[in-house]
Amino acid sequence: MLRTLFATALALAVALPVFAATPVNINKADAATIASSLDGVGAAKAKAIVAWREAHGPFKTLDDLAQVKGMGPATLKRNQQAIQFSGNAAGASAKAAKVKHKARAG
Repeated sequence: MLRTLFATALALAVALPVFAATPVNINKADAATIASSLDGVGAAKAKAIVAWREAHGPFKTLDDLAQVKGMGPATLKRNQQAIQFSGNAAGASAKAAKVKHKARAG
């Protein structure tokens, strides 16, 4: 019984980071979207992210995002794969495919 409980706890601990965050464009999303998409980012931090963006312009790197109060290294590391600065993953893939197709045709 104890072994099963331990195995279940270990499996959850390993799986949680995979499901922790949803991809979000940090330069276009509103505070509610940011809060619901990023792990460890609630309404107050999300509002601070939007306020910083409005005052200083779009974020270019995680270092820019680290300037927002409450966005520490652990939060950034946990969410780095989900934070997008422009476009989206599907759009980037489609654009890369078009470039490859043009190169072959040309």
